[in-house]
Amino acid sequence: MSGPELRTERLVLRRWRDADRVPFAELNADPRVTEHFRSPLSRERSDALVDRIEAGFEEYGFGLWAVEVAGSGEFVGFTGLAVPSFEPPWGRSVEIGWRLAAHAWGHGYATEAATAALDHGFDVAGLPSVVSFTARTNVRSLAVMRRLGMTYDPADDFDHPVLPPGHRLRPHVVYRLTAADWRARRTG
Repeated sequence: MSGPELRTERLVLRRWRDADRVPFAELNADPRVTEHFRSPLSRERSDALVDRIEAGFEEYGFGLWAVEVAGSGEFVGFTGLAVPSFEPPWGRSVEIGWRLAAHAWGHGYATEAATAALDHGFDVAGLPSVVSFTARTNVRSLAVMRRLGMTYDPADDFDHPVLPPGHRLRPHVVYRLTAADWRARRTG
């Protein structure tokens, strides 16, 4: 598998390996990790997600990188760029996203890995902007979005189309970041 590998001070963002599937399935079955998703994923659905992620790398040249802790090689989740699987109200876009094992929370890994993914997206892939969206109740992800310098406009709020009306997670918020704002933030 070819594709860019990204490194930070503490992390390696890389393409997926077969050995990642078991810890990823465990992560996706953890109710703490999936609290803001429709439901935990079965092993089959988790494996299918890995397959879709890898197909995204082949199609777009970027994707949701597997994240490992440098030195130990411990797989802790994913972070990266993806094209949403549904047509969002604002039109086609690229999303920055992350999903980490609960034991990896609180170490700054999501922000650190997302920073590397954004550098790649803006400087290598040439993206003009990215979005990130989540359930309104997902305070951990909202904090990462703010640390990345993303901006929120309540006018962008939407009801996630794959969730039924009345579902507690259906109300979503959207944060945005342009390449120009990212570069200004990185050099300022």
